Amino acid sequence: MLRTSMLKTSMSKPVINRLTIKTPIAITLFVLLTGCQTLNSTSVNKPISTVETNPLTARMSAIDRQGRIAYVDEQGTGAAKISTLYSIRPDGSDRQLIDQINGYIYAPAWSADGQRLAYSKQAPRQNPKIYIYDRKNKTQRLIVNAEGSNMSASFSPDGQKLLYSSTVGGNADIYEMRLNDGNTRQLTTLSSTEVQPSYASDGKSFVYTSDKVRAGRPSIYRYDFATGNATPMPTSGYVASPQLSADGQRMAYLNGRKAAVMTLSTGQVTNLAETGLDEPARLSPSGQYAVYPMRSSQVSSQGTRNIGSLVIRSLSGNTSYSINSDAGGMVRSPIWGR
Repeated sequence: MLRTSMLKTSMSKPVINRLTIKTPIAITLFVLLTGCQTLNSTSVNKPISTVETNPLTARMSAIDRQGRIAYVDEQGTGAAKISTLYSIRPDGSDRQLIDQINGYIYAPAWSADGQRLAYSKQAPRQNPKIYIYDRKNKTQRLIVNAEGSNMSASFSPDGQKLLYSSTVGGNADIYEMRLNDGNTRQLTTLSSTEVQPSYASDGKSFVYTSDKVRAGRPSIYRYDFATGNATPMPTSGYVASPQLSADGQRMAYLNGRKAAVMTLSTGQVTNLAETGLDEPARLSPSGQYAVYPMRSSQVSSQGTRNIGSLVIRSLSGNTSYSINSDAGGMVRSPIWGR
């Protein structure tokens, strides 16, 4: 759960188990408004027609509709934890397996061109390490293998640098690495916890989470590269895990226990949902849609079990639909790339 794991570096220690990957994905269209009705669900065994099956994706701009959403599917608990990293189309078709581990996968992040995906992976009895997946070659490469927990990678807009947080110095701070030669510099040096960095699209600043004012009570800040200064964003209460839209007009984040989006010019906050997972919203490439994971309960003759899904929501019309975890696991950390 993000609320606790963001501010702690100790992790569970899983052991080997094998997950069976299934192909079908169920898509349910519905409207997230009070008193709204849920439309019929559709079981998908092959790429679907977004025009015939999903009116919301049919209205999306090409930059969103043709992009991919990466997410983590978690099976089991404790020592039996299996994490699988997938990518799919926003209509739920063409699901592809990227990586799988007996352990944990955290916080995937696309490069601006959508060709690379950075993420943290933690095997049993090891600290989280950062990898980069190349879509063209379908290969994973270890990038950050420093002592401590290495988390929350973010590509610079030109794809030449990587921001991430690490406890290599004993405290959680933010670092920037040049990918061509591995040269790394430390950007924050406070005694508090600084994590979850995310570049602005112009590359001149980044937003991140810090509890420097009150331990265990995180706030969101913007770091300016030109001055080296950090200023608070106009949020209140428990907030974390920020992401700026490509046009810089919106910020997706975790607002208390809710996935939320703020319009920065007005400070207006749209709370999208309490996900049951304490995870933030993430914006589509156009900034017109948000995706977030949701945990819900399913009642059957065998009893009640938790199921996970991705929710994709229009920020203009308040319409949305969900993509269920066909394997029945918990869905976490979705990120929408080109």
